[in-house]
Amino acid sequence: DWVSMPAYKNVDEPEPEITALIKFRNKTDFDTFNELLRKYVFETNKVFGGKQEVTKKQAWFPLKEKSSKYHIVSNNPKNPRYPVYIVSKGRYINNPTSATLKRMNVPFYMIVEQQEYQEYCDLVGSEKVLVLPQVYKTEYDNFWKDDDPRTGPGPARNFAWQHSIDNGHDWHWVMDDNIKSFERFNNNMKISCSDGTYFYACEDFVLRYTNTAIAGLNYANFIHSNESKPPFTLNTRIYSCLLIKNDIPYRWRGRYNEDTDLSLRVLKDGLCTVQFNGFLQGKMSTQKIKGGNTKEFYEKEGTLNKSKMLEDMHPDVARVVWKFNRWHHHVDYKPFKKNRLIKRTNYDNQNKVNNYGMEIHEQTTSE
Repeated sequence: DWVSMPAYKNVDEPEPEITALIKFRNKTDFDTFNELLRKYVFETNKVFGGKQEVTKKQAWFPLKEKSSKYHIVSNNPKNPRYPVYIVSKGRYINNPTSATLKRMNVPFYMIVEQQEYQEYCDLVGSEKVLVLPQVYKTEYDNFWKDDDPRTGPGPARNFAWQHSIDNGHDWHWVMDDNIKSFERFNNNMKISCSDGTYFYACEDFVLRYTNTAIAGLNYANFIHSNESKPPFTLNTRIYSCLLIKNDIPYRWRGRYNEDTDLSLRVLKDGLCTVQFNGFLQGKMSTQKIKGGNTKEFYEKEGTLNKSKMLEDMHPDVARVVWKFNRWHHHVDYKPFKKNRLIKRTNYDNQNKVNNYGMEIHEQTTSE
């Protein structure tokens, strides 16, 4: 299925043949050792412990080349053919996704609430800002029938969906507001992309099939550069950055975990989701950046309710579990392995690598 897509080759790198344990009597000896390494072995690079920190327990020799030295630029740049929407609240000062898309020269809209309209206009310009109509919040299906008026981002995502339809589009992108990079994973390196060709290639892939409902990008921190992964994973949840087919008979619902709920409803009806591993999103942790759901939900109530709601929505495949010192949801996606992609009859398979003109360049100082 990955034919006519960008080159993709990643391998499981072998474990070290030789390891050495070095012990230090005190911090002074540690610092002296670092200075000697920098001077005589590593030519002033930071090496011992990876980030020159006492708490880091291992380092490789020779050093692995840093992906951050490079970026990917297309010699024939394209922008996504479908509209891009960023749903945002309370992040008009620090807004990683809009800053990233601006650097990539990718057009987008931001959907915000009326009381923050001017602040977001100051951030990205009024032509990019759409105010969420109140009716989308009033009529939103919170799933739990209670007195809690909070809705989460679902109403804004539904507005993005309808806005895309009203403007004659067949698909739309909808993104969280805390994505700091969009990266290509190949040759065991994750390298940031500098234009919208990245999204255009994703669109090309889903348009080959008749039964793809949602596609999206895996989190960069879920993919380790020393391991092999398939270029995409079929029939799993799609989070944070989604490409959605407009004519599927669903809409966002629920106060929490609405990404997983939408993915599960699609899969239960026999449609497919595609999670790209060859294309990644550098998503920041939801609870590490102010604004969004952090203050409205997680700072107040933790993670139990959001896990419990998903279990109530899909008791056949979802359950609440305790791990990593907090409540999580666990979903069994095995029942959906039978959902298979169906190619369009008019699909022209070129059966060759298509890098879309994307080339690796070394970052300059100005970049």
